[in-house]
Amino acid sequence: MPTSRDKRRVTIVPGGPVLVEGPVELVLEDGSTVESDRFVVALCACRRSKRFPFCDTSHRARRR
Repeated sequence: MPTSRDKRRVTIVPGGPVLVEGPVELVLEDGSTVESDRFVVALCACRRSKRFPFCDTSHRARRR
C-alpha cells in the first residue's frame, strides 16, 4: 500500500490536463477533499471542466 511519502509522477500536458499517478487525495480551495483510486488521474488546468477538479476534455473545445 502506498504511503504519503511515496513519489508520484506528475506530467503537465501542454494545452491539456495535469496527469498525476494515483491514487490521490485532492484538497480543494474550500478545504473539502476529493479522492480518486484511478491509476492515472487527469486534473483540469483550464477550469472549463464540468467535473472540476477532474478533466473532462473541455479544453479541446475552441472558444472565440
